[in-house]
Amino acid sequence: MRRDLLRPVSRLSPMLVPAGASLALWAVWLGWDQRRDVQPDGSTTGPYEAWQVIGLLLTLLVPVYWAASRRHIAGAVLGTTAGLTAAAFYDWSDDSSGLFAVGVGLVMLGSLLVTTAVSAAIVSAKRAGRPMGT
Repeated sequence: MRRDLLRPVSRLSPMLVPAGASLALWAVWLGWDQRRDVQPDGSTTGPYEAWQVIGLLLTLLVPVYWAASRRHIAGAVLGTTAGLTAAAFYDWSDDSSGLFAVGVGLVMLGSLLVTTAVSAAIVSAKRAGRPMGT
């Protein structure tokens, strides 16, 4: 009986783990920095620095690798994409110009493409590293 209750959770975990990790990592790396920096010439930059985005991308490799190495490519790709898209939407939705939707769409498209490529590379590398016949 208990095994039947855990079966849906074990089937969803390859998608839920990358999605939850993506949300949490966005909050850790980008969620706290909401202030734009004003340059001496009056222009503004930010709110994120390059090191924050690079840190986010590098740490996202862990949940993507976790799912893709278990051959859950859909979970790695869709879970990560869903988590990043939801985080970007939540973080940027207070923008009064309405252009946040363009940014969220670009986050969704970019994360979909990159996680697909990274997941395919992980699966390919894992397959190449295995002895024949296993």
